Amino acid sequence: MGARRDVPADGRCVTFLTVRFECAGTVSGMGLSDEKYIRVTTFKKDGTEVSTPTWVVALDDGKIGFYTSSGSGKAKRLNNNPKVLVQPSDGRGRAKPGTSPQDGTAVVVTGPERDAIYDKVVAKYGFMTKITRFLAKVGGFVKRKPRPYADRGVIVTLTG
Repeated sequence: MGARRDVPADGRCVTFLTVRFECAGTVSGMGLSDEKYIRVTTFKKDGTEVSTPTWVVALDDGKIGFYTSSGSGKAKRLNNNPKVLVQPSDGRGRAKPGTSPQDGTAVVVTGPERDAIYDKVVAKYGFMTKITRFLAKVGGFVKRKPRPYADRGVIVTLTG
C-alpha cells in the first residue's frame, strides 16, 4: 500500500491511495465465489474441453452457482456430462496466474433453485445483469434466433 500527495496549482491537497491485492490460488468454493469471473470448462461428447467465462455466486454447503441459457452449448454439454473444471479467470476466460483448475460436478436446475441463483447474481453484479440481458435480446434479434436468457441455473459441487 502506498500513498501519494499531490498539490495542484489551486492549492487544494489531493491524496491518492494505492492498494494492491494478489491471490496465489483458490482453495475452496467460498474463495471461487469471491471472484468476479471464473472459467467453467465443460466437455463435449468426444471429450473435447470447452471453456467459458461466467459470473459466480456462493451457495450453501460450499457450492457455487451461475446461470445460463437452456439454448447454450454449455447447458447442452452439462446435460450430457456433469463433469466440470472451474478456475478464477478474467472476463475473457483467461486463467488468473497462480491459480489451478478444480474438479467439480454440475447440475442444471430450474424453478426455485434457479431463482435463488438468479437473485444472488443480480445482487452481486447489479446493473451489469440488465446490460447483458439487453445485449442478449439485441443479439437474438439481429441473428433472428432469440434464445432464453438465464432460464437455467447451474450448481457446482467441488470434488477436488
